[in-house]
Amino acid sequence: MFAIVGPTASGKTDLALRVAERIGAEIVSCDSMQLYRELDVGTAKPTAEERARVPHHLVDLLRPDDVYSAARYADDADRAIADIVARKKRVLVVGGTGLYLRALRFGLFAAPARDDALRARLLDEEARTSGILHLKLRAVDPRAAERIAPADLVRLVRALEVHTLTGVPISEHHARHRATPRHPIEVMLLDPPRERLEARIAARVDVMLAGGLVDEARQIRKKWGAAIPGLSSVGYAEVCQLLDGQLAASGLSDAIFRATRRYARRQRTWFAKEPGAHRFTHPDELGRAIDTLCRP
Repeated sequence: MFAIVGPTASGKTDLALRVAERIGAEIVSCDSMQLYRELDVGTAKPTAEERARVPHHLVDLLRPDDVYSAARYADDADRAIADIVARKKRVLVVGGTGLYLRALRFGLFAAPARDDALRARLLDEEARTSGILHLKLRAVDPRAAERIAPADLVRLVRALEVHTLTGVPISEHHARHRATPRHPIEVMLLDPPRERLEARIAARVDVMLAGGLVDEARQIRKKWGAAIPGLSSVGYAEVCQLLDGQLAASGLSDAIFRATRRYARRQRTWFAKEPGAHRFTHPDELGRAIDTLCRP
């Protein structure tokens, strides 16, 4: 099996489609937001035409208000992989959610159960003082704070919950948990130079806004409420600020670009530490490497 991973807007989707068609693979998404139905424009989800070219798994799996986890992802991905292999097809894992890839490859540590009372207190703190949870996490677990966005309340709360209940930072738990890989996956990291990546991010923001991102977020809020997990993700969070009157329309594009750039930096930091990952700066170079490995 192969995994094509890397920062957002690096070109993974187009490359994965070409590679999958060449080697006879099906794609297992490794993207925490593409799991959600109705969140289409802001997640750069593969189109219907692209999914017709190559079968995709773990896309449009959840309702927008569902709460998901890396442990559930590993279980769902296991089932998808078993189905693909049973039909004698290759597996191509594709996405930018590093924790999900890590869970699929190595499993997860024995984490404490959720504490609803603690979670309610943390969310109340954030409601009273925006940004306080990220500051608290930075104080007790700088490594986790580096890769979790200030708007990602689901992961912020979980990281603080684990630290409070175990006395050990969640990043330390993850570092200790290294076992024999659960799946034999060759990890191929697509990591373009910074200038090229930022140009692609800017172009993607323009495409999303022209493609109806604001209307999509407005309809999702109207139907599901403003507190669902997906609306805290990059792009949607900035649109919600616009809809709430906290951001001017003239500043929306730049706000999304800057948030996406920060997110891409965190992804690059994560994947730079992914065990056994092979780094490539150009999609064609990565594609040729997979072709070579697939030769009999």
